[in-house]
Amino acid sequence: MPQRQKANNILSPELIKILKIFGLVSVGLVLLLSFFNTKRANNTGKDTTFRMASSNRIYFLNVRAINYDRETRSDAGMVLFRHWKREISENKASLDLVIILNSQKEEAYIYMEPVNMDWPLEIRVSMDGKQEEVQLQNGNNSEFLKYVRQLEPWIANDAKFEIRQNSAWVDIWSTPKEKEALKTLVEDYFRLIDERR
Repeated sequence: MPQRQKANNILSPELIKILKIFGLVSVGLVLLLSFFNTKRANNTGKDTTFRMASSNRIYFLNVRAINYDRETRSDAGMVLFRHWKREISENKASLDLVIILNSQKEEAYIYMEPVNMDWPLEIRVSMDGKQEEVQLQNGNNSEFLKYVRQLEPWIANDAKFEIRQNSAWVDIWSTPKEKEALKTLVEDYFRLIDERR
């Protein structure tokens, strides 16, 4: 009858050495990979949709902000940026997009500011035979971001934009200068909140 090996014979010194090496390499690999993990779980319960990284804010303020007219709202602790190539008119209906930096919360918002009009707004977008009408209500930051995301593909493709004023449709963002300003503003905003498109 074969004899059973003793437990201390199974764990020979060579096997113990191999297990130690394997264990140390495994732990080292896990630690090394954890340093390169840039996407971390957000377990804080806070909404980070509008959160801007310090590097993105610094880049915007030092490089991109020269393309914007700046308005400081000390009462709200915010700074508003309107692209300097937008159309400024005393009486023509228009819609300005505004980037708002809230430095106290380290957040950036986008706002749609009606010029010579009141809420609610109706925009008609058309390109290559396709047409879409978008209803805009004055709302919160999330709603304005949703509107911009809905219009962004049209903006990127140089679509024709019209806004309803009384019962007539009026062109907005129609000149190449305005279209370029609109694209730049949307790109800068999505870079601020680290949502590059």
